[in-house]
Amino acid sequence: MPGSIVKVSGPLIVAEGMEDVKVYDVVRVSEQKLIGEVIELRGDKASIQVYEETAGLGPGEIVESTGNPLSVELAPGLIESIFDGIQRPLERIREQTGDRIARGIDVTSLDYDRKWDFKSTAKVGDKVSGGSILGTVQETKVVEHRVMVPPNVSGEITWIYNGEATITETICKLKTDKGEEIELPMLQKWPVRIGRPYKSKIPPMQPMVTGQRVIDTFFPVAKGGVAAVPGPFGSGKTVVQHQLAKWADADIIVYVGCGERGNEMTDVLMEFPELKDPRTGEDLMKRTVLIANTSDMPVAAREASIYTGITLAEYYRDMGYEVAIMADSTSRWAEALREMSGRLEEMPGEEGYPAYLSSRLAQYYERAGMVNCLGEDGRTGAITAIGAVSPPGGDMSEPVTQNTLRIVKVFWGLSAQLAYRRHFPAVDWLQSYSLYIDRLGDWYDEEVAADWSKLRDDAMRVLQEESELEEVVRLVGVDALSFHDRLTLEAARSLREDYLHQNAFHEIDTYASLQKQYRMLRLIMSYYREAIGALDSGVDFFDITAVPAIEKIGRAKYIHEDNLSEYDIIETELRNQLTDLVADGGLDYA
Repeated sequence: MPGSIVKVSGPLIVAEGMEDVKVYDVVRVSEQKLIGEVIELRGDKASIQVYEETAGLGPGEIVESTGNPLSVELAPGLIESIFDGIQRPLERIREQTGDRIARGIDVTSLDYDRKWDFKSTAKVGDKVSGGSILGTVQETKVVEHRVMVPPNVSGEITWIYNGEATITETICKLKTDKGEEIELPMLQKWPVRIGRPYKSKIPPMQPMVTGQRVIDTFFPVAKGGVAAVPGPFGSGKTVVQHQLAKWADADIIVYVGCGERGNEMTDVLMEFPELKDPRTGEDLMKRTVLIANTSDMPVAAREASIYTGITLAEYYRDMGYEVAIMADSTSRWAEALREMSGRLEEMPGEEGYPAYLSSRLAQYYERAGMVNCLGEDGRTGAITAIGAVSPPGGDMSEPVTQNTLRIVKVFWGLSAQLAYRRHFPAVDWLQSYSLYIDRLGDWYDEEVAADWSKLRDDAMRVLQEESELEEVVRLVGVDALSFHDRLTLEAARSLREDYLHQNAFHEIDTYASLQKQYRMLRLIMSYYREAIGALDSGVDFFDITAVPAIEKIGRAKYIHEDNLSEYDIIETELRNQLTDLVADGGLDYA
């Protein structure tokens, strides 16, 4: 028997006669078949968050339960797709209804009619269990989709198909231990609020290379790690997320636009299909899934979009891929939680957010990590989760930021002050931190250069000393400083302007490999050490800061990846010029 509506409060409705439903069951509301989800039960009354516009609903209208939790469809066809927060395909909806999503539209998340070329890798007689790979489908030019046995299924293969098939057609038959025969299609469904199983978690031991110097050098994130990007309005959170999506060392990108402005999501949707992937030379969309839930879409779907994104990421992780998921922004998601909590009349916590805010954030971030996947082949997969946080007024003490910082291990704090000075990425090197540095230090020293960690520590020390010296300069002026301190300020200026500042729109400067980063950092720190040595040998400060090679340091960021030997030439030139100064007792190169 269907229930009936007794109360409508925005996206929240209350229905009675719902004795048979369970929490998180999906329901269809009214004759329009609006999608909703049960979020609270009191007796025979169910509180339901509706993922569509509720205007026009009234008491007495029917509510029918589907008996299933909110789930996503997992099969070939996910890559290159653009979904809303509950995995409705926006492009196919647009073809049917135009630019606005019609209420109650019933469309499958994936294309059930498209044929895929399934190539079996398992054979009749094989014993398989959850996670075992049955075969592959070339989903895009760069992504091989590995069709797996669902996690809760095991048995012996009695029949397996080879050739073209839709995602709903049977491609394999299993005989279970109980003697039952199970037919498996390529399509799986999985509830979004439950993490997909794996064998075990692995401590992350290598960085996810992003090509952004301030991140890779000073505040790296490990593959399988979690990071937060908090910053006030206009500080460049979205640009940082875009850069990571474009350049991060990951096989699959899942980008969740959660409650962001429509024009920002439009930029993503217009830009990504035109971007060339530096890893493959193909379009970046060939390994990207986009979830677009803009600020004018129903608030309840915003809450679901985070879970939809992380479930899709887990599916590709289970295939053995390294996945990066960008959530922009978790603050808008938390605001959706707050609104629904208020309508449920729950006891509010700090600043009106629900008391369970921290546990919900943890549930999301804890689904990241590097794991041993299910299956017999010993493959590993990883999810690296990066969430933007938009604290109101840039107040880092507000609950979403503080609860996020308790969970994540990398904090890229964006500074409005740096952004106003046109310094991008505006990551504040005095506020930010990475708890992965000690763990990743050995990897950098072995894979990039033996003195990487020492160079990084020396550079960070110079930047911290600059902060202390700036206080003195503000009080009494730069002339009060010793020449040693003034050289420190010069080196810090070079680190800031020539190293940490990176132009996202410059063809060469937008990405820097770890080898290029090392050469650049070594060049700047070599200048600093040689300059201190020259000063101690009695060379005039103004002669040291006027050597011609310094100008080349400023342009070194534009050296192409194929010409890294140029850094050695500049470094030799610089050393020779400073040596000549010492030998000549202060020859002025200016």
